[in-house]
Amino acid sequence: VQLQASGGGLVQAGASLRLFCAASGRTFRVYNMAWFRQAPGKEREFVAAITWSRGTTYYLDSVKGRFLISRDKAKNTVYLQMNSLKPEDTAVYYCAALRADYSGSYSNPLLYEYWGQGTLVTVSS
Repeated sequence: VQLQASGGGLVQAGASLRLFCAASGRTFRVYNMAWFRQAPGKEREFVAAITWSRGTTYYLDSVKGRFLISRDKAKNTVYLQMNSLKPEDTAVYYCAALRADYSGSYSNPLLYEYWGQGTLVTVSS
């Protein structure tokens, strides 16, 4: 599976952005998908995940109610709709894929098998 993330940019606080993660490879449809982010000088942080089977979603507490993860299996694409952006959301955002038969916490980046190259989101105050 190859992942290509896009959609980042420079926005002001309170604005919205939509990130895209386009996947290639026949097995995309049997992977759980997630978004992580990494700010300068900080560790990679879980943001959101969506399961392959039921589309169950999970979020970092600080983005609940502001971010929405979704997927379009027909288009092999995962989205992260980010609303009410804050300066602390500034980071490089990565999409990642985890095998569909996994069950447990989705927040550990070490569990993920495939990663996109990242897209930079900068939120100015």
